Amino acid sequence: MWEVWRSTAGPLQHLDRQLSVMERAQEKPFVSRKMVPQMGTFIGVYLPCMQNILGVILFLRLTWIVGTAGILGSFAIVSMCCICTLLTAISMSAIATNGVVPAGGSYYMISRSLGPEFGGAVGLCLYLGTTFAGSLYILGTIEILLTYIVPTAIVFKENNSEAMHNNMRVYGTCCLVLMALVVFVGVKYVNKLALVFLSCVVLSIMATYAGVIKTLIEPPDFNVCLLGNRSLRNENFETCAKTDTIKNTTIPTELWSLFCSGQYSYNETCDEYFTLNNLTEIRAIPGLLSGVIKDNLWGDYGPAGTVIEKQKQSSVAAQVPSEEKNMNYLFNDITTYFTLLVGIYFPSVTGIMAGSNRSGDLRDAQRSIPIGTILAILTTSFIYISFVVLFGACIEGVVLRDKFGYSVKKNPVIGILAWPSPWVIVIGSFFSCCGAGLQSLTGAPRLLQAIARDGIIPFLQVFGHGKANGEPTWALLLTVGICEIGILIASLDDVAPILSMFFLMCYLFVNLACAVQTLLRTPNWRPRFKFYHWTLSFLGMSLCLSLMFVSSWYYALVAVVIAGCIYKYIEYRGAVKEWGDGIRGLSLNAARYALIRLEEAPPHTKNWRPQVLVLCKLDSDLQVKHPRLLSFTTQLKAGKGLTIVCSVLEGTYMTRGNDAKAGEQSLKSAMAAERTKGFSHVVVSSNLRDGFSILIQSAGLGGMKHNAVLMAWPAGWKQAQDSSARRNFIETVRETTAAHQALMVAKNIDHFPGNQERLKEGTIDVWWIVHDGGLLMLLPFLLSQHKVWRKCQMRIFTVAQMDDNSIQMKKDLQMFLYHLRLDAVVEVVEMHDSDISAFTYEKTLMMEQRSQMLKQMQLSRTEREREIQSITDVSRGSIKRKKCSCAPPLYTQCIPEEEAQLIHDRNTASHSSANDKAVGAAPDRVHMTWTKEKLINERNKQREGMGVKDMFNMKPEWENLNQSNVRRMHTAVKLNEVVVKKSHNSQLVLLNMPGPPKNKKGDENYMEFLEVLMEGLDRVLLVRGGGREVITIYS
Repeated sequence: MWEVWRSTAGPLQHLDRQLSVMERAQEKPFVSRKMVPQMGTFIGVYLPCMQNILGVILFLRLTWIVGTAGILGSFAIVSMCCICTLLTAISMSAIATNGVVPAGGSYYMISRSLGPEFGGAVGLCLYLGTTFAGSLYILGTIEILLTYIVPTAIVFKENNSEAMHNNMRVYGTCCLVLMALVVFVGVKYVNKLALVFLSCVVLSIMATYAGVIKTLIEPPDFNVCLLGNRSLRNENFETCAKTDTIKNTTIPTELWSLFCSGQYSYNETCDEYFTLNNLTEIRAIPGLLSGVIKDNLWGDYGPAGTVIEKQKQSSVAAQVPSEEKNMNYLFNDITTYFTLLVGIYFPSVTGIMAGSNRSGDLRDAQRSIPIGTILAILTTSFIYISFVVLFGACIEGVVLRDKFGYSVKKNPVIGILAWPSPWVIVIGSFFSCCGAGLQSLTGAPRLLQAIARDGIIPFLQVFGHGKANGEPTWALLLTVGICEIGILIASLDDVAPILSMFFLMCYLFVNLACAVQTLLRTPNWRPRFKFYHWTLSFLGMSLCLSLMFVSSWYYALVAVVIAGCIYKYIEYRGAVKEWGDGIRGLSLNAARYALIRLEEAPPHTKNWRPQVLVLCKLDSDLQVKHPRLLSFTTQLKAGKGLTIVCSVLEGTYMTRGNDAKAGEQSLKSAMAAERTKGFSHVVVSSNLRDGFSILIQSAGLGGMKHNAVLMAWPAGWKQAQDSSARRNFIETVRETTAAHQALMVAKNIDHFPGNQERLKEGTIDVWWIVHDGGLLMLLPFLLSQHKVWRKCQMRIFTVAQMDDNSIQMKKDLQMFLYHLRLDAVVEVVEMHDSDISAFTYEKTLMMEQRSQMLKQMQLSRTEREREIQSITDVSRGSIKRKKCSCAPPLYTQCIPEEEAQLIHDRNTASHSSANDKAVGAAPDRVHMTWTKEKLINERNKQREGMGVKDMFNMKPEWENLNQSNVRRMHTAVKLNEVVVKKSHNSQLVLLNMPGPPKNKKGDENYMEFLEVLMEGLDRVLLVRGGGREVITIYS
């Protein structure tokens, strides 16, 4: 026992030392990483998410959304968007905790979960969304600057919206260039300033809550001036009155001069509405307990140019509106409706990916990302919902609908609520927008660089390069260019829906990735975050899709088209990446389900299409011998249905396994070159016949099996040294027939047109001798769908005997084709049952003599040539005596088939044991050298009284021939004459393929029949049906 332990202890200790070395090697990167300061949940995830979520929309548009949509409508908008991001955060947490997420964040998660196509499409959508977010924040920054901080700095002085847009474009472009320079110089400054910007946001929010509390004690001293029920812009006057009394003297106010012309007098002309209505001054912020919440519950939508009015205030309408005085009122600058507000608001809840984008810098990403992100969403959701309620409960409705605060001395509406001063909100929102813009210009180029370095989109690879320290310089330039497009739009309300689309699409695919992984239950799907379910992901995905089309259906379509184009581009031109994505698993499950469904019942005739097994030959270099076979398959299939391209190698898999793999790659390359869509497979078998048999029996899977076999005609079967090519071909024909599969044999396949050729004219001729399911008629129709054969006309020939009614037969066939919805010219060919010609007898004689010679007399090559020459001379003399003018070279000796076969069988039986020992050959492959003496002895054993001279000098009389073979040869010759006469100029001839003989003695005769049938034709396709109908007249 001790000795056994000692014998095993050595290897075990060695293995333990190796494992310890590997563990130390694996620990080294982690040791070096620990030197970098690692961030926790609060600093690394929670605060970045808060900073990205709370931003420009909160300070510049939320009050306007509440005033326009009402408290209930705003609550619905905020709730939908927050629920959408919460569900997305749950899905993202599950993906982020399913393994290590390196730098790359959300793009990495999506691409590795859904594959390179979806990953690239969604990654670019996320990049575009982040870039347009930079435009949004810059436009917000400029709006705050020109509206509230330095309104005198405008370049274009005209008092209209287009002038303001031009100012936004000028200052926005300058701000973009400045921010880009800051990002280019150093990202570390941006990161250092991030905490300062976040502090401004937090202080602004706290000031707003403090202002709400202060309204309980003392409402702010901001008033709104109403003329009738219309709200006035009060930046141009101080007193909300038509006249003022100073020292018992009534004088007009600034407001009077705005609506009246000339000095104050009773004869002066004033605006009619100004004359008919009184001025009223109300508090802009009545306070939390004022009951204004009842007035603000419901929305107040309207078209662009509508005057903002207090709903319950009385007024007298003017008979003739005065257009020139309307600039003193407040108007809706855009047409407002619920779905528009959804698109404008949604950017305020984006930013949930900020934590996952920093996954490489987190101490424990799998713990910090879910907790930090979900807490940030819950916190910001509470802030937004509480602000919706508090704004509606504290601020007057006409003030809420005042987007830019013109009715409250050009102060932001949220600013007049804040305590102690509106400047807290102005400064806080300004720095918040600056910080968010810098963060977008920092994050977007890095995201583009990550996509470019993955190599899935070839034309983006240039943006993967950067400075020596890795900063993405080229990506930054592209980001600035795209960001400038958003700035040229010059409207925060128009840019917001654009980035909403891209972010919603990104969130949609995050939910899809989680749902797919959960439903597939892949073994690698083991997230540490357990509070997820596929229904939540599906609900989030549905909500994202709904919000896309609710907010702006045309922007949604554009975003979907962009993502679809990127997807297809990556699919066709992108680099091949295998990331173990869920879409591949989904495809496998869908394929399994479809295969099970297919196997439940055989396909109906209406659904029948050729599912082709292509039998290819590989040359000695393992290259495809007849690539045009694949071209013809492409033209026949047009990418539809099943195509399996197979080949067989002789040998054993142990010795030729590498050749099989190389051959399969060669098949795939040839298929790609010929645009053949399908599967390739190479098997190794002891001989070709068994290999083809295995493929015919077992290729395919379940209900997705082939129903037709396509192969090339063995052109060199006559010149072959042995009969293996002939035997393999005929056995393949027999096995396809036994398997009830259709067979297509192409003669001169190398002469068939390639995929790049276009046949300008010509015909596809179908010689319909026997109805075998209609495959002969279906194949030309399928070919004519391809651009190579599209201009070829289909002709159908049928053969009639002399006593048939040819006219009626043609009418019936034309009606049959009409019901089949096939366009073809019908011709009926009458064949005369004439005497059998000498040429037919000569062909039969050649066939039988050659068959006997090559089967029974396996001579050496030199002896065979000598014997054949002598016998040929005798045969020629005999045929000349019969006055036959046609005498092609004869290859054979005249020995009756039955007698030669008997001699062969007897010798096979008598010599089998000796040959097995000496030669090692199978009994049916006995090699014998025949001499005259040996032949005499064998002849005498069977038939006494017949000499050697009689045997070798036997005249090849026609009467000694097998009459069945003569009859078949006669049919083949006569049919060939007719086919050549009618179809010698056709582009393709389709013929019924007769079945092989049941008796294997006639195999070579069968090949001769087929050769005669196809003689004189260039492109021929022999077709043999599979025993079922493949075409129907019914719909």
